[in-house]
Amino acid sequence: MFVNSVLAESNSLYVGDLVFYIVTFIILMLLIKHFAWKPVTDMMKKRADKIASDIDNAAKSRENAEKMAAKRQAELQNSHQEAADIVNNAKKSGEAQRTQIVEAAQNDAQALKQRAQEDAKQARRDALNGAKDDVANLSIEIASKLIHKELNADDQKELIDSYIEGLVDHES
Repeated sequence: MFVNSVLAESNSLYVGDLVFYIVTFIILMLLIKHFAWKPVTDMMKKRADKIASDIDNAAKSRENAEKMAAKRQAELQNSHQEAADIVNNAKKSGEAQRTQIVEAAQNDAQALKQRAQEDAKQARRDALNGAKDDVANLSIEIASKLIHKELNADDQKELIDSYIEGLVDHES
């Protein structure tokens, strides 16, 4: 009997302890769920959201960087084209300016040549007129020595003009 009562007491202790342990375990699980599990899962969710946001931001930044690189490349291409256009325009402008300078120099040379020809003609006329005057004076002196008389101005002019016409006819 004693054994039965000890066994009965040990079974009831065991069942009582078991119930106590189960209740304590359930209370402990509820406390862990409320105070530890929920904050940890919230923290993990926030961390996952932050990582996803960082990945999205990194993807957007990469896209922006690629767009900016493409834009920079296009602008570089445009600047190369503009530089080539400027060089070509400068070459064309220089060529046009060179042509204008050459034409102006040719025109100036032609004008100088024409002026020199006119000056030569004028010098020839002046020389002929000077020669005419010298010949006229010489003729008058010779004639006056031959005739021993002095010619008047009208006679002298008439004599000179006829002599000049004779000279011009011989040169032509």
